Amino acid sequence: MENLGIVFLSELLGTAMLVLLGCGVVANVALAKNKGLNGGFLMVNFGWGFAVFAGVIVAYNSGAHLNPAVTLGLIASGATEFGSGVPVNIVSVLVYIGAQMLGAILGAIAVWLAYKQHFDQEPEPANKLGVFSTGPAIRNYGWNLVTEIIGTFVLVFVVIAFGRQTPGGGLAALGALPVAILVIAIGASLGGPTGYAINPARDLGPRIAHFILPIKGKGPSDWSYSWVPVVGPIIGGVLAGLVSGPFLPILG
Repeated sequence: MENLGIVFLSELLGTAMLVLLGCGVVANVALAKNKGLNGGFLMVNFGWGFAVFAGVIVAYNSGAHLNPAVTLGLIASGATEFGSGVPVNIVSVLVYIGAQMLGAILGAIAVWLAYKQHFDQEPEPANKLGVFSTGPAIRNYGWNLVTEIIGTFVLVFVVIAFGRQTPGGGLAALGALPVAILVIAIGASLGGPTGYAINPARDLGPRIAHFILPIKGKGPSDWSYSWVPVVGPIIGGVLAGLVSGPFLPILG
C-alpha cells in the first residue's frame, strides 16, 4: 500500500506538470495580449513535447505512464508489473488512472491561474476552450477517431519498443528526451486533424476543469466531442499493446 501511495503521488505530479506546461503553451499562443500570441502550431508541438519531458522527469517513481492509454497498452502487451515494480491488478490500474485524471485537472487549474487576466480579456470562447481540450479541424467523429487511434498507436508502440530494450515500463523506459522528441514528431506529423490528444487524461481532465472553473465568457465545453479523445487513444494504446508481441519480439 505504501508503494501505491508513492505511485499515486508520482503520477499525479507528473501529469499535473505535463498539463500545466502543455496547456500553458496553448494559452501563450492562443489568448489575447500574450507575448507568444500567434506563435503557431509548431510552437505548440514543441511545448507539448517538452511538457512530456518535464512530466517524465517528475514521475520517476511510477514509471511515468502519465496517460491511461500507456497504462492500458502495457497491460495489453502482457506486462505483469509496471516500471515501478507494482504488480498489475485492478487496484494498481485504478491508482494509475485516477492519479492521471486528478493530476490533469489540477494542472489545468494552474494554467487558468497563471493566465487569469488573459482569459478575462480573450473575446473568443473557442480560444479559451482550446487551451484546455482538443477539437477537430474538420468535425467528423469517425475520421477524428481514426486520427486519434493512429497517433496513440504510434506513441504506445514506440514506448513498448524501447521498453523491450530497457528494463521497466511506461514513458520512463523510453527516456525523457526521446519521449519528448516522439511527442513533437507525432504532433508535427499527425496532430493537425484533431490537435492530437493521444491521452484521455490530458483531454478529459482539462475539459472538466474548463467546465467547473469560473472562466469569464467561456462558453460550452463541447461534450459532444469529448468521447473522441478518450475512446480513440484507448483503442490505439490497446492495439499497440496487442500487436507488440508478434511485431516486437524479445530475442534470446
